[in-house]
Amino acid sequence: MDDHSPNAADEREEALPGGNMGGATRVGATVRRGHGAWSPTVQRLLRHLRERGVTWVPQPLGTDEHGRDSVSYLPGIVPQYPLPDWIWSDGILAEAGLHLAQLHEASASFDTVGGVWQFPVRQPAEVICHNDFAPYNMVFTDRRLTGIIDWDTASPGPRSWDLAYLAYRLVPLAHPDNGDAIHSDLAERARRLRMLCDAYGSGQDPDHILQAAVHRLHDLAAFSEARADQGQENLRSHVGLYQRDAMWITAHILRR
Repeated sequence: MDDHSPNAADEREEALPGGNMGGATRVGATVRRGHGAWSPTVQRLLRHLRERGVTWVPQPLGTDEHGRDSVSYLPGIVPQYPLPDWIWSDGILAEAGLHLAQLHEASASFDTVGGVWQFPVRQPAEVICHNDFAPYNMVFTDRRLTGIIDWDTASPGPRSWDLAYLAYRLVPLAHPDNGDAIHSDLAERARRLRMLCDAYGSGQDPDHILQAAVHRLHDLAAFSEARADQGQENLRSHVGLYQRDAMWITAHILRR
């Protein structure tokens, strides 16, 4: 056992909001969640990132006295839907792209031999993808991006896999009736997608990210349906939403 919070047993537990996978609990200066076969790999990944200067991811703390996965709590605001207006600023969009690029760059040298992941490995496995890089997993201090949380679904994959999902959530690339998005015309969304790709760098092409977003959304729909069939009924309503957003991208952006 490796519990870096000696008084944690005496501290009040607070369930943390947001996310569909669930189970995160704050205990003092730590966050605990159920331990899975992938947890040691994720703890090793977080240590790798921090050793390479990415100090705005949680510090891995092993397991607590109940066998739960434990990481440090990152103080700040984690926005939930409906997102506040300031989340949609150009500055935050650029910050998010830059942070994702830095995470990917640091993760590229991670030793994946013997790694166990909750989500599938996708080819080409260029970097370690967060797989849920979105505003609800971002920590803000004074409206500046200061942390990225919820790493339990990370796995190796292409850079575009993560960037496409960030674009879907923050450009946004969604049907105008999607309540999680903002109302903006196609020209504005194209401008913001280009800005995001430029902030990320590495020659990311907006058209490629659009195609990746469609693939990503169909994959999310299939994943949500499978999880709903296994008992997570809260994910059932997401299936049609992701499929509709994917079709909207194909009809209104890819064919422009």
